[in-house]
Amino acid sequence: MGTSNTIIWAEEWATKIQQELDEPLIWKEICNVEYTNMRVLHNPYITDVTVQSGTRGSAYSLQEIVLTDDYITISTYKVTAAFIDRADLAQSTFANQMTIAQRQGVILNEAIQSAVLGAYGSMTDFGTENLSGSSGSSAITVSETNIDNIIRSIKRTIRTNNGEALMNRNGVFIVWRPADFELLEGYMQANGFVTADSALRGGAKLGVEYMGVTHYSSNLLTASHLVAGVKKVLHVGIVKDTYGQIVVNDKDPAETSGISIVSRVDYAVKVWTKVLPVLFDVNVA
Repeated sequence: MGTSNTIIWAEEWATKIQQELDEPLIWKEICNVEYTNMRVLHNPYITDVTVQSGTRGSAYSLQEIVLTDDYITISTYKVTAAFIDRADLAQSTFANQMTIAQRQGVILNEAIQSAVLGAYGSMTDFGTENLSGSSGSSAITVSETNIDNIIRSIKRTIRTNNGEALMNRNGVFIVWRPADFELLEGYMQANGFVTADSALRGGAKLGVEYMGVTHYSSNLLTASHLVAGVKKVLHVGIVKDTYGQIVVNDKDPAETSGISIVSRVDYAVKVWTKVLPVLFDVNVA
């Protein structure tokens, strides 16, 4: 096992770990998160029968109910495994096992966020054509002059796809790129009264409510793809007995005279068939 010194020894002028620049975590806000020890998550649905026109004295037709099992298997996991030499651990005054484990938790949560935002390929395409009322996947060039149109068109498309009741109950989200979020901030500052005053004083903060939508930004989006839609319908299954658990081996793992700290998360991300029309892969230039 090859190892390298990853601990910075305390010196006279520095006795604490540097401030970390972490990605804001939004996946718990926009997703339906299920903590479970089940390996397979099932979400079956019924295909509705059609309405028939009837004539008195004439027979109607029986239609068989079709039940489809929509499911996902939780079989993917991410792991972080750190090694600390015993002498390094003894000589460090600020880095300990729990500090390392806490950082592992942060980066594992970021890995889940990457998986959530990376699920755009399973969502409904949303492109330039949607801005004019049709559907398509041509890339949208986001600008301060059309960002309001994008927001309105996403809401209209949800309504067109029979998602208005779900939208009213759960709310709508858009995850922008940082540059897009800056354009949104500019639009907010230039338009409206109370909203403009608030945006001018404090700018647009992550999770801001505007035009009936909760707006976020992320650096973990895949290039040329935003994610948007109704909140709490994109499903994330997480194995509860591994998530947040820390395994510390202080018995010289692999005979390396140190300790290991291991954290993992087992997860699956699923766009269920019935909510596919209200979750969007927004194609952008």
